[in-house]
Amino acid sequence: MAPDEDWREPPRGAAAHVTRLYADQDLALYERLTGHRLREPLVLNLFSFLLGVRLPGPGTNYLKQDTVFWRRVPLDAALSATVAITRLRPEKRLVDLATVCRIHDSGRDGDIVATGRALVLAPHWTPDDWDRHAQLAACQA
Repeated sequence: MAPDEDWREPPRGAAAHVTRLYADQDLALYERLTGHRLREPLVLNLFSFLLGVRLPGPGTNYLKQDTVFWRRVPLDAALSATVAITRLRPEKRLVDLATVCRIHDSGRDGDIVATGRALVLAPHWTPDDWDRHAQLAACQA
């Protein structure tokens, strides 16, 4: 199973990335806290981490998220999540981002687990922040 033909790789430049391997004890704790064994919310957690800590960063308000899962989330492999800016709307302090999560493991490295998009409010960005990210986006066009 692969993403549909309209899906594109996130642009390079204005992006943030994290790789995480959930250990058995992480999954057991998650199951104890939530009462179920779904692993997909753990992928969404990676996106939330990136948006709230790295890009745009602390103070970010999550407004919307759409995610499509293309395969089951493996228990035995590291996951690499990336968020990348696709559109800036400084007049409203809004940032649109593409999201992608891949398996980061030999033999399956690069297989896409989930793709999507997020819309966030970045009230803490200064005019310089908006200008810097707009310049990165212009370089990619």
